[in-house]
This record gives sequence, C-alpha cells and structure tokens, in this order.
Amino acid sequence: MVDLHNVGTFNADTGFKAGYLNEMERMLEKVLPYAMLKAKPNLESRIRTLKRDWAIVYDILSGKDNSDFGSDEHRQFVVVKDAIWNSYISSHKEADQFRHRSFPYYDQLTTIYAKDRATGKDAQ
Repeated sequence: MVDLHNVGTFNADTGFKAGYLNEMERMLEKVLPYAMLKAKPNLESRIRTLKRDWAIVYDILSGKDNSDFGSDEHRQFVVVKDAIWNSYISSHKEADQFRHRSFPYYDQLTTIYAKDRATGKDAQ
C-alpha cells in the first residue's frame, strides 16, 4: 500500500481511487507469485481490518483529551498508566486489543489515511 501511495497514480483525498486493489493484486503477484491473493476478498478484507485498527490507535494517540497517551516507537506500543488505560477502555471497548499488542504499521498508514480523519481542530 505504501509503494502504491508513493507512486501516486491511485491517490485520492481519502485514500485511493477505484482500481487500486487490482493494481495491488498485480504488485503482490510479482513478489508472491504462488500466494494467489485476490483483490476481492483477500486484499479488500485485509485493508479494511488494517484501516479499522489504525483508526483505533490514531484516536487513542491523537484524540481530544488523550494527552497522557504516548507511543513506544521501538516496540510499536501504545503506552499509558494502567489507571488511565482502564478509564479509556471503559468507554472505548475496541481499544482493549492494543493494551498488550503492537501495531507496527501505524506510521505508514498515518501517511496514507491521516488527512481523512476529522480531528475537530477547526470546529466552531
């Protein structure tokens, strides 16, 4: 995805233009010729999962009133004191999976999807 984004042919404001999955399928076929990954359902499903997980981590690290959260760049973990984490999870159940799990694709996916996320910065 990062290579496809860097080429720029399929870039759009909110991710990628139509047809990017087929191009990604061709790119993967060159690298993994016997994997037989298809745009639908294989790549589409994996990208949906990655984007969902990225959005959860992005909201944790960039969310309003989440200044206590940080990231361990070396281990690719979200770090925060246990009391704050427990409080956050009580209202954000989907975030619990990242308490003890790394998300190594965060920086790359932020490059692709961050401009798509509303932050409320300019809200009136």
